[in-house]
Amino acid sequence: MKIVSAAEMREIDRATSERFGIPSATLMENAGSAVARLILADYPHAERVGIVCGKGNNGGDGFVVARKVVEAGRAVRVLMLCDPGELRGDAAAMFQLMVKSLHAVQVQSFNPVIVRQVGDLDSRDAVEIFSADVMVDAILGTGFRPPVSPLYAAAIGMMNSASAPIVAVDIPSGADADAMQPTGASDRARADAIVTFTAPRPAHVFAAMTNGPTVIAPIASPPEAIVSRLGLHLSTPSDFAALLGPREREGNKGSYGHVLVIGGSVGKTGAAAMAGFAALRAGAGLSTIATPKSGLATVAAFHPELMTEPLAETDAGTISMRALAPELDALLERKTLAIGPGISRNSETAEFVRSIVTRGGMTLVVDADALNAFASAELPSPRTGEGARPHTNGAVHKLTGRGRTLVITPHPGEMSRLTGLSIAEIQANRLEVARKFSREHELIVVLKGHRTLIASPDGTVWVNPTGNPGMATGGTGDILTGIVAGLLAQHPEHALEATALAVYLHGLAGDLASELLGENSLVATDLVRFLPEAFARTRVWKSDEIRIHG
Repeated sequence: MKIVSAAEMREIDRATSERFGIPSATLMENAGSAVARLILADYPHAERVGIVCGKGNNGGDGFVVARKVVEAGRAVRVLMLCDPGELRGDAAAMFQLMVKSLHAVQVQSFNPVIVRQVGDLDSRDAVEIFSADVMVDAILGTGFRPPVSPLYAAAIGMMNSASAPIVAVDIPSGADADAMQPTGASDRARADAIVTFTAPRPAHVFAAMTNGPTVIAPIASPPEAIVSRLGLHLSTPSDFAALLGPREREGNKGSYGHVLVIGGSVGKTGAAAMAGFAALRAGAGLSTIATPKSGLATVAAFHPELMTEPLAETDAGTISMRALAPELDALLERKTLAIGPGISRNSETAEFVRSIVTRGGMTLVVDADALNAFASAELPSPRTGEGARPHTNGAVHKLTGRGRTLVITPHPGEMSRLTGLSIAEIQANRLEVARKFSREHELIVVLKGHRTLIASPDGTVWVNPTGNPGMATGGTGDILTGIVAGLLAQHPEHALEATALAVYLHGLAGDLASELLGENSLVATDLVRFLPEAFARTRVWKSDEIRIHG
């Protein structure tokens, strides 16, 4: 699903009506209906709904909400921040339809409360609306340009002070739809849920405007009208349908790829084992783990489905340069390689990693300490992320995907070591950092974190909406590495989509685990446990509406 700017959204609405012949009133009717559906579904016990409307199209959407909610048997009061005579176009038409419709269903003495100046907000009728069971913010939409007028600002302040949950129509009033970072809430309405239309704007995805759901509802704009130059794509189940079709009846284990995980060290064999088993759960036909020989028995005991290969090791129990034997060349053939889980920062092992990763011809996923083997910066402070500076080995230029598929999966600390930027700089410029590194190194970057980014060398960035803070626990990155490798092994010709799907499923499995176990008790192997259900839900997704969470 494309992410579009506010200006592009206006052009989409215009094109929908002018080029494709869908009346703008139909778009407004569909928009208000979508908001009403959320209210009725998510707030089933709310008997009194207060709707605060501005004089533009956002207010027109609010008039539709009022009509639909009354038709469903709820009590509605509408507060208008203008005189009805100031309404224009579709908003004026929807106001008249609302009044006519509500009188037709015999709503006693239905009259909107009209407020023309700040002092009128203290009237008994106005105060009653702000004490409703649920409120609807239909004041300002994504077409808003600052500043907020004094009357609108006062109404926003009263909504923010109310105890009722607030459902925002399109976007919280006063918010910048094109914001790429969270902004302060003092200059905009709060929101417990948002319903937006057709396609999300950057703020819906990046600006943390609600802790509740953001629903993206189609309102009849055809796909051909939805054009964007941002190069941003929100991952949704419909994007992955081609990768989730039924398997061929004559398929066999050789049909779905063979993943080789190189990793593990003394005390960290579980990381490689989790990655290898996650690859199998992701659908790979075969999974082999190559690990230091002293840890082989531990890995082999993890799951009987995993094959193992012993590697020569250092005195520290990590992979040795002596592992670069002819037997390894044969082991690497015709496999998707995942390297890094539990591999350690031993200097000899880091040299081994560089020797493997810089070979051509392989599809590979590089994670964890295999990324640190290419660090171009001294390790920053783990607390502040400060202190990064050029490293003498300069190995990061060797990390290139030219002529092959290479996926790296850094968290912000690992990205800091690769780029020489502080963690704070990474977090403040996640999109730009991921895009730049992907383009310069000709590889796919999975920059982990809230709204994980999947950047491709052509500048396209997929944004992942799944996942939760309970996944901030040891080993979840190793599970992701295995899922990415498993899907790449099955879909080597669709590397970007397979990687985005892996991230989506990984986060969804975490969400499913969190629903049952809670965020505090979630552990990495729970993601493997819930991965089959994540596949099932993604495969059978039928709704036209997309719901993401803050």
